[in-house]
Parts: sequence; structure tokens; C-alpha cells
Amino acid sequence: MKVVNAVFPEPLQIAEFFGAPEEGPIVMVNLLKFRTRAEYPDGSDAHLSGREAYGRYGEAVSRLVEGLGGRIRYSGAVTGLLLGEVEALWDAVALAEYPSLAAFQAMAMSPEMHAIEHHRKAGLAGQLNIRTRPGPGF
Repeated sequence: MKVVNAVFPEPLQIAEFFGAPEEGPIVMVNLLKFRTRAEYPDGSDAHLSGREAYGRYGEAVSRLVEGLGGRIRYSGAVTGLLLGEVEALWDAVALAEYPSLAAFQAMAMSPEMHAIEHHRKAGLAGQLNIRTRPGPGF
């Protein structure tokens, strides 16, 4: 299995992700890898860690998720790996529930998201976003 952390999806990934039929709520699994230091394009806030810069984004995006009728189900630091092998562990995991794929897309494309995504970009070295559907998965 090849694993590639990214900060933004490619256009084809976006088209495939939002073009898939999906009814009902979804939960996005976010595996986050932070930069050691925040990297804002204008050089501001260079004293912040990547985790701190992403924290600014996290606080604001939580309000956006809740405004859609969703919720942050869980967020926490990664502290170990029992099974499997990866080159480097992610730093944190967050689970965000949205009422629908359409609601997630509306948030992702909103001016409010655009206004805060510079904190996400400044803080992240990369991440994986995995869409799941609540309920029995096995």
C-alpha cells in the first residue's frame, strides 16, 4: 500500500470524490501531519508550530461544521502504532461528521472556508482525508 500525504487534492480527485453518489451522513477521517514550524506565505507568525497554526484552522472549521448541522466526533494526538508499518506516524486524528456529502462540499467551497484555509496550509505538512459512512463497516 502506497501512502502519500497531501495538503490539497488534485482536480481529478476532487471530481471523483464529489461526483460519487452518497446519501445520508458521512464521517471524514483526517490523519494529520504537522509542519515543525508554521509557514505562512507572508512570513507572519513564524514563531508558531504547525500544530498551533492548524489549531487556528481547527477552531474555525469546527464552527463551520456545526453550522451545517455536523459535529467533530473526535480529535486527538497519535501516540503509537500497534499494527502495520508506515514511514512516519501522523501527528493527530480528527473525525468530522457532516449531514451529507453535499453539505461537506458546500463548506469546502465556501468563502468562510477560503478565509481560514491559510492556517491549514501553514500548519500542515500533509494529511489523508478518508470519507466513511456511519454504521456497520464489516
